[in-house]
Amino acid sequence: MTPWLETVVVALWTMLPAYVPNNAAVLSGGGRPIDAGRTLNGRRLLGDGKTWRGTAVGTGVGVALALVLDAAAPAVGDALGVPLPSFPLPAAVGLALGAMLGDIGASFLKRRLGRERGAAVPGLDQLDFVVGALLLAALLAPQWVAATFTPPRLLVVVVATPVLHVVTNVGAYLLGLKNEPW
Repeated sequence: MTPWLETVVVALWTMLPAYVPNNAAVLSGGGRPIDAGRTLNGRRLLGDGKTWRGTAVGTGVGVALALVLDAAAPAVGDALGVPLPSFPLPAAVGLALGAMLGDIGASFLKRRLGRERGAAVPGLDQLDFVVGALLLAALLAPQWVAATFTPPRLLVVVVATPVLHVVTNVGAYLLGLKNEPW
């Protein structure tokens, strides 16, 4: 495998525990809003789309996926000819919970900007969870993040994530799982 393709594979593999939580949260559906209907300056803090259940399910699914990836890494890595990184538990939690917190933070910012639930904010919508995931993972597992997310891998994440985000959201919209395709 060429070095650049290896960089892409490792970058995307490593981000899977951050990519999946928000999708799992959508599938878990509803529940009690985190902000409990509270407002700030007449606007909801977060909105009905950010729930305790979605956050818990999303985080749990992301961590569980990291454990599955750990078990699969030797076989998948051998098949691809690429050494795949493992996920220490603090890194797995950081990626999964951080993704959820990044999305929650973006909702807070959107409400402050006067945007309603589901309104698109290009850039923020595609990278909010990446920033949250990498920041929390760096807090909980700094050495792992420094060794795993090299500058070329970070570049792949920043470039590939918006594309993957659009594709998965359009798919969820077409399946009737989301009200808007972004």
